[in-house]
Amino acid sequence: MEVRFCDEFAGGFGWIVPEFMERCSHALVVDGRVWVIDPVDGEDVEERIRAAGTPAGVLQLLDRHNRDCAARATRLGVRHHLVPQGSLGPFAFIAIRNRRSWKEVALWWPDRRVLVCADALGSAPYYCTGTERLAVHPLLRLRPPRWQLRALQPDAILCGHGEGILEDADAALQEALNTSRRRIPGQAANALRAWRASRAG
Repeated sequence: MEVRFCDEFAGGFGWIVPEFMERCSHALVVDGRVWVIDPVDGEDVEERIRAAGTPAGVLQLLDRHNRDCAARATRLGVRHHLVPQGSLGPFAFIAIRNRRSWKEVALWWPDRRVLVCADALGSAPYYCTGTERLAVHPLLRLRPPRWQLRALQPDAILCGHGEGILEDADAALQEALNTSRRRIPGQAANALRAWRASRAG
């Protein structure tokens, strides 16, 4: 599958599929070990992962985000961690939803102040109004994960849908959490426009 590399920063990188869903995956590098998050297979992805260091594990942050997590873990010879709890290596995991139909955790890397969200936050056009850099998932806008995420003050936010926020990330997070409800009409209209544009293309 064709992908585009993105979210390049000192702690890792991402790759995104150029499609309506804008599925984005990431690799975080800690002391020469590479943790792969919600991976979608793509050209040159495995080469980039192995060039970055020794594979340490594959982390699946959302129960229904199967993507290519299990297959990637097998090829890399590492464990597939499905919706991990508590902590693992340098990461802490924050429960976002814990229901039968939606189990999701966010990854928090405190040493780097990096927040990774599978679905709870995104920057893909169908998540956002025309002016938002980051937004709460459309199905969570009425009840955004404020108490789970508000106090983190991240320097970077990496998303499972859309490119990450690598500048003024905390400001983008606070705005997304504080305005999620009142911007529901704008998000719905923008999502429809984005879907029509994807069909026309």
